Amino acid sequence: MRVAFESCGTTCTGYLYLPTAPGGRLPCVVLCHGFSGTMDRLFPHAERFAAEGMAALVFDYRGFGESAGEPRQLAHIEGQQDDLRAAIAFVRDDERIDPGSVMLWGNSLGGAHVISVAADDPAIVAVVAQIPFNGFPKRVEGRSTGQTLRLLGAIIWDAVRGKLGLSPYYIPMVGRPGELAVTATDEAERHIQALSSGEATTLWRNTVAPRALLDMMRYHPDQAAARLTMPLLVCVAADDHETPIETTRALADRAPHGELRSYPGTHFTFYTDADTREHVLTDQIAFLRHQLRQGQQRSLGRTFGGNAGL
Repeated sequence: MRVAFESCGTTCTGYLYLPTAPGGRLPCVVLCHGFSGTMDRLFPHAERFAAEGMAALVFDYRGFGESAGEPRQLAHIEGQQDDLRAAIAFVRDDERIDPGSVMLWGNSLGGAHVISVAADDPAIVAVVAQIPFNGFPKRVEGRSTGQTLRLLGAIIWDAVRGKLGLSPYYIPMVGRPGELAVTATDEAERHIQALSSGEATTLWRNTVAPRALLDMMRYHPDQAAARLTMPLLVCVAADDHETPIETTRALADRAPHGELRSYPGTHFTFYTDADTREHVLTDQIAFLRHQLRQGQQRSLGRTFGGNAGL
């Protein structure tokens, strides 16, 4: 079901997936895509959650996919966090959703956002962060000093154009080794070949405004993870060079109720390998189901505890 909601004056578009035979108010998972992603990459995930009896909302951030907003293809961190908050408010206002059973799921940069937003929303039941961003690695495999300087030049030039009110200086998100792109490795090239072959997406565009990387250099969601009151599951790839385990581990370590699970493969395995995706999703569903049961037991305990003196 196609839906729309307002976020600080911008219309965000999404799709709400519901179980075929819902009974009563439903728990709901709000799903967040990554840096240059679009919601259609998460349709299979939303379908699985719905098949398990949960509602699931996928949506595009402002400036991406089907959502409004200018400039296009610009990952504005605070704006995307506002969009996530608006998505949460939207499902909580839906009469089919149990407002006390909302959970968050995020991929890559979206994994950072779900942690950051949940840290200020203790009513969230649980959080899943998949291959989440937690700062850039000190060294990017396969990128020479010259290529790094070229990318920095593109970032600065785009930032200057932004300050002047000009259109972005776009570069590819994914490129071949040696090309000017945010990610340019053999593995990334195989990823874009999978995208181009029509496996999943019609909304995704291989272009971004690189000025967003400046804000990401200052973005460390592990600081927010330390304030989480709900359980956090961090799912990582053992050979991830984009969001390496050396940085993502801190998210689970700093969360008071954090858990880290590692799976074989790379960052892009989570996108392109169906068996890995199914394995990870099965674990995530089991985690969320467990947290829902725990939340219901706590709620019952508070109810009976509150009535004990009557």
